[in-house]
Amino acid sequence: MPTKRYTSTVLIIDEIHPSIFPMLESIGVEADYRPGIKPEEVREALQGFEGLIVRSKMHITAQTLELAQKLKYVARAGAGVDNIDQLALQERGIILLAANEGNSQAVGEFTVGLLVSLLRNISRSHRQVQQKVWLREENRGEEIFGKTVGIIGFGNMGQSLARTLAGFGCRLLAYDRFAPEKISGPVARVSLEQLQAEADIVSLHIPFILENLSFANEAFFSGFSKPVWFLNTSRGDVVDQQALVRHLKAGSIKGAALDVLENEKLHTLTAQQQQDFDYLASAPNVILTPHIAGWTHESYVKINEVLVQKVQQLLAK
Repeated sequence: MPTKRYTSTVLIIDEIHPSIFPMLESIGVEADYRPGIKPEEVREALQGFEGLIVRSKMHITAQTLELAQKLKYVARAGAGVDNIDQLALQERGIILLAANEGNSQAVGEFTVGLLVSLLRNISRSHRQVQQKVWLREENRGEEIFGKTVGIIGFGNMGQSLARTLAGFGCRLLAYDRFAPEKISGPVARVSLEQLQAEADIVSLHIPFILENLSFANEAFFSGFSKPVWFLNTSRGDVVDQQALVRHLKAGSIKGAALDVLENEKLHTLTAQQQQDFDYLASAPNVILTPHIAGWTHESYVKINEVLVQKVQQLLAK
C-alpha cells in the first residue's frame, strides 16, 4: 500500500478532538500530536514545522517562535487569541488563524441559558429545593419578552446571541466600536451612550485586547440610566470585578451571570480578588460558571472543521 504523501506539517501541542487528524490528512497536512509537551520544550520542537495548533496551554511569544524558520501559521483552536503575541507573528509574516465561528452557536445558546436562569431565579430556587425549602413568591421572576437587550461587541458571539434571542420578543441594540458595520436589522446599531440609556439587559461579547482591559469599569456601570441585568461570557479581564461588586451591592446591577472571571485560577486570588469572589459566590442574584459558554461536544468538532478549512485556504495561496 503506497505511503500517504503530505505537502505540509503541523505541530499540535494541546489536547484536541481526534476528528482533526483525518481532516488534516484530507488536505495533505501531517500532524505531530504532542499534547503532553511542556511549554519550555515547544521552542525547540517547532523547528521544521509549517504550522502550530494551540489552545490555551501557553503564551506564544517571539521567543517561542525563534527557531521556527518554516512556520507559516499559528492556529488557535478556539475563539480568543489573547495568549498569542500577534505583533511577534506579524513581524515574522506568520498568519494567525482562529476558530471563532466554531463555538459561536454554543456561546449564543449558553448566554440565553444564563439569562433565563438569572431572570427566573432557576439556580437559586434549585439550591433551595435541594434543601427542602419551597419558596414560590420569593422566586417570582421576570420575562425577557418586551425588554431591551444591549449587546456589546457584535462579532461571531454577539451575532449568535442576537439570533438566539430573536424568538423572545425583545428589542435588540448593539454597540461595536471596531466594526459597527456588522450591525444590521433587526438589531439596532447604537452608541454606547444610547445603549446605556435604554438597555434592561447588557451582555458583553468583546475580545481581551489592551483597549478592552477593564472596559466595564466604574464609569461604565455608572453610565446606565436604570438598574440592569449584566452578563459576561467573553473574557474576565474586560470587567473591573471590584466595580461590578460595588454596583451589585448598590442595586444598580440587578444581577449578574459570569462565565469568566478576572482570575480563573481560584487558588491564586489576591486578597481583593478573594473578597470580591466571596461576595459573588454567595450573592443570590449572581450565577458563576467555569468558562464553559463555548464548551459543547458539537463545538469541539466544529472548531476543527473551521481551523482545517482556514489552513486549507492558506496553503492554497
